[in-house]
Amino acid sequence: MPPGPATITANSSNRFALDYAAAASRFASLGYPIIDVHSHIHGPGAARMYAEVARLFGVGLTYSMTPLREVDAVAEALEGRIRFIAMPDFMAPDRREAHGAGFLRTIEGFHARGARIVKFWAAPRGIDLGAQAGDPDLLRLDAPARIEAMHLASSLGMTFMTHVADPDTWFATRYADRARYGSKRSHYDPLERLIERFPRPWIAAHLGGWPEDLEFLDGLLGRHRSLHLDCSACKWMVRELGRHGRDEVVDFLRRWQGRILFGSDIVTSDEHLRAGENKNEMAAKSSSSDEAWDLYASRYWAYRTMLETDHDGESPIADPDLAMVDPVRFTPMDGPRLRGLSLPPDLLRSLYHDAAVSLIGEDPATLALTARPAATPPPVPPPVPPPVPPT
Repeated sequence: MPPGPATITANSSNRFALDYAAAASRFASLGYPIIDVHSHIHGPGAARMYAEVARLFGVGLTYSMTPLREVDAVAEALEGRIRFIAMPDFMAPDRREAHGAGFLRTIEGFHARGARIVKFWAAPRGIDLGAQAGDPDLLRLDAPARIEAMHLASSLGMTFMTHVADPDTWFATRYADRARYGSKRSHYDPLERLIERFPRPWIAAHLGGWPEDLEFLDGLLGRHRSLHLDCSACKWMVRELGRHGRDEVVDFLRRWQGRILFGSDIVTSDEHLRAGENKNEMAAKSSSSDEAWDLYASRYWAYRTMLETDHDGESPIADPDLAMVDPVRFTPMDGPRLRGLSLPPDLLRSLYHDAAVSLIGEDPATLALTARPAATPPPVPPPVPPPVPPT
């Protein structure tokens, strides 16, 4: 349940103590369900809370990177309004096995439960995770074990999702060691080779990892007709899209209409629902059910405000990246400006709904959703990529 108005207090997801539940009712009725193609739903308690948040904000279907062992419980909590994205077991004690032969078994397990998307996470910090396991190249996008997994996923007719880069703010700070992490541009070289090697539909998360540079994304999309982008990672998108002029962002979305999908990157956890010491960075984002509600609801509030309205004001979500780059001007509790784009209705519908239906082939408005997909549903044929717009 959402916090009552009398109990709402300011926190890092709600700097201005907004009533997100009341605010959800003030958005215009869309007439179609939003499809969120990028989330991480964990924990049955948190999943039930997320389900209510999603319903209030008009989200009819969620695609989630949920650990395979939690799939059944999360599907039940969402009453079938969820589909799963195959991913390795990042918590496995033997990391090399989990990202090697274990990942092959995991892909098959997810596919048997109806998953038709597989995630190949290759963020620069994967170098550190691999080094901890004794192989800095373990999570490289074109590592031998990844190639083997791609062959399997391709044979199963799956769509590929990937995360290949992180914010410019991180390359200016966390990844300043170029000898270790390389340049941001260098992380796209294996992606471009693999898109051509594996002619499957691809989704590059977080606007391809470079919302700071729409011109680069134009070139990337122009070179690869099978490539799509999702707009997940709320704080990153609000901060960087707000730095572009509205016309520039709308023109970009119009130019690639049908190949840009909506995603939130919401992460839920039962650890968010309670206080505790020694939490990891993600679990520490909330210490009560009221804060967890704000954590999940704030992301959909920010997206809908940015995409649908002409709002211009500080984001209610704290963005520590500002202080990471400029600690003199900002504190970790400061937020960037959230500038509304007021997208035209047809462009908004494409982003929220139609692009995902075209790519993935399932429309929550017309299909009966079941709590547990059949073990071997009929394969979805790959979509025909839309034409490349003139450059």
